Amino acid sequence: MEGEVQLFAEKVIAAGIIDAAKANQIWRACKDPSDMLSFGEALLAEVPEIFEQVQELVNEAATEFAHGQRATSNPFEPEKQDTGDYRESPPETVVSAAGITPGIPDFASLDYKDLNQIASALIGILLYLGDNDFSDLHISGGSRPFGRRFGKLEYLAEHALDRRLAASFGMALVSPAQIAYFDKSQDYDFVIALDTGQRYRTNLMQHRDGIKITFRLVPPEIQDLKTLGFGEHVETIKGLLAYHNGLILVTGPIGCGKTTTLAAMVDELNKTRTDHIICVEDPIEIVHYSDKCSVTQRGVGPHTKSFKTALKGALRQDPDIIVIGEMRDLETIEMAISASETGHLVIGTMHTSNASMTLNRILDVFPPAAQSQIRAMVAESLRGIVCQRLLPGTNGHPVLACEVLVKNMAVSALIRDGKQEGLSNIMETGKKDGMIQMDACVMQCFQNGKISAETAKANIQNEIMRRNIQ
Repeated sequence: MEGEVQLFAEKVIAAGIIDAAKANQIWRACKDPSDMLSFGEALLAEVPEIFEQVQELVNEAATEFAHGQRATSNPFEPEKQDTGDYRESPPETVVSAAGITPGIPDFASLDYKDLNQIASALIGILLYLGDNDFSDLHISGGSRPFGRRFGKLEYLAEHALDRRLAASFGMALVSPAQIAYFDKSQDYDFVIALDTGQRYRTNLMQHRDGIKITFRLVPPEIQDLKTLGFGEHVETIKGLLAYHNGLILVTGPIGCGKTTTLAAMVDELNKTRTDHIICVEDPIEIVHYSDKCSVTQRGVGPHTKSFKTALKGALRQDPDIIVIGEMRDLETIEMAISASETGHLVIGTMHTSNASMTLNRILDVFPPAAQSQIRAMVAESLRGIVCQRLLPGTNGHPVLACEVLVKNMAVSALIRDGKQEGLSNIMETGKKDGMIQMDACVMQCFQNGKISAETAKANIQNEIMRRNIQ
C-alpha cells in the first residue's frame, strides 16, 4: 500500500540512512513503488550493511500503519521552497484580436508548428463562441474540440486532434513566463483577456494524451440580480446586502453561476454604498471598477499566496466588505466567520447544494471540540444563504432555480443546537421573510412553463411534489 511505503520511507529518512532525494531515486527504481517490501529490497541493494535496521523499521512501519498511523507528508515529493515571491504566476495575458474574424477553422489544415496561425485560429474560435452563447471551450489531445452551449456539448470538429496540435493551442496565447510556470506546476489557472474586452478564465493542464486547455467565457457585462433570474427574491437578497456585518453565503455546484451572482452582489454594493470592498479570487474573472465604493481585487497567485493569507491581510487593510471567491478549507472558513463577527460584511461561495448541507459543511471542517463554539458564532453572524442551480429551460436557455435562507431567531436556535435538519420546516413557513426551498422554486419554474416535467422531476427531492408533476 502506498501509504505504508511513505511511512516506512519517512522513518528511513529520519533515521539518517538516506536523504529524501536518495529515497525518491530508489522508490522510482523499485519494481513495485506501492509495495513496502519492494522498496525495502531496492534500499538494501543500495546499502546492504543496514539489513537489521531496515528490518526493524519495516516491522515498525507495518505495525503503526495497521493502527492508523500515517506519514506526516509524502517523502517522495520534494518540499516546495517558499521564495516569498508569489508573482511567478502572471495574473493574465492580454491578447490583440485586431483583424481576426470569428469562426471555427478547418483543424485538419492547421500547422502545429505555426503558432501565429494557431493563435489567430484560437482567437477566432473564442470570438465565435462568445457571439453564439457558448460558455466553455475545450481543446485536448486525443479528443474532438468542443464547446458547451446552454449546458450541452457541441463538437467543433469531426476528428480528434493530434496531441502536437492540441499542445500548440495550449501554448499559443501564453507568455514565456506562463509556460515556465506551467512546466513546473503542470496545472495552471489564469485569465486571457482580449483587447476587445472579452475575458476568459483559462485552465491549462497535462494529462495522459498531452496538453488540454479549457476556457470559461466570462460575461462581458455585469448582470444585475433581476436579469440573472432571481425574480421575486431580488429584494430579499438586497436586504441581506444592506447589513454592515455578518456572513452571506452563495452556494451551488460547479458551473451554476456562483461567480456571476457574486459579481452582481458586488456591483449592487458598489452602486448603493460608500464602503471599501476587498475581493479575493482565484483567478480574477469579472473586473469591478470603483463607483461609490472603493473596490480592491486580489488574485490568488499573482497578488497573494492564498485565501488564508489574503484574509489575514485584509483585516489590516480597513475593509468594510470582504468577498471571498471560494471558502474551501478550515483556515479560510474560520477567518471568514471571525471577520463577520468583528464588524465586517463577509460574502463567500461554497460548493454545496442546499442551506442545510452548507451549514453542515461549515461545521464539519472544525474538530469536534470546537464545534459548539463555532455553532454559536455562526448562529450569531450568519445573515443568509443563497443556493442556486441552473436548469435546462424549455426555450433552450438555462433557468435559475434558487433556495434562500434568511436568518431569524428560529434559524439561530437550530444552528446553535446543531439541529440543521429542522431548517426545511422553518423555510417552509418563512415565506414572509423571503425564504424559499429549492424544491418549491423548481416547482414554480415548472408551473410557469420555464422547465419541462422531466427536468422538474430530476431536480425535486420531495416525493409528494414529484407525484404531482404531470
